[in-house]
Amino acid sequence: METKGLVIVHTGEGKGKTTAALGMAVRAWGNGMRVLILQFIKGSWKYGELAAIKALSSVRPCIEIRQGGLGFSQRGAGAEDEHRSAVHALLQTAMDELCENTWDMIILDEFNYAYSFGFISLDDLEMLISKRLERTHLIFTGRNAPQELIDRADLVTEMRLVKHPFQKGIKAQKGIEF
Repeated sequence: METKGLVIVHTGEGKGKTTAALGMAVRAWGNGMRVLILQFIKGSWKYGELAAIKALSSVRPCIEIRQGGLGFSQRGAGAEDEHRSAVHALLQTAMDELCENTWDMIILDEFNYAYSFGFISLDDLEMLISKRLERTHLIFTGRNAPQELIDRADLVTEMRLVKHPFQKGIKAQKGIEF
């Protein structure tokens, strides 16, 4: 079967964008595909997906996750320059990895945030998509997906917020939000 790589976007105000992309990563891993997950913005927090990916990789090492950025909570004087620098380093990693032809699927988690914050330009986005090989799936997650990305995508899913426990003052739950 010939593979046609897709550009996929998970966006919207609702929960589940990263979770949906990680589900696709697990499905791809289960089919023997090589998967790279690059997490923009998330920083050094210990998310549950990190342990899950590590466990999968110990069984068959064809899925890898790399974090970049300072995390959502890092704000204040000088933080914007640090965010921008971290995003650009991860963006360069994405470009390099796309050219290496090592991965069947590359997930750019929270890319849309980095783009909407102005850390990534339209030229960067265009270059990233143009470097994708025909067979490589490229998945973008995060709120505020830009129209220019939506226009270029093959599949776009918008998660809509209907109700969230945070609205009742319930803090983020382990295993649910992280």
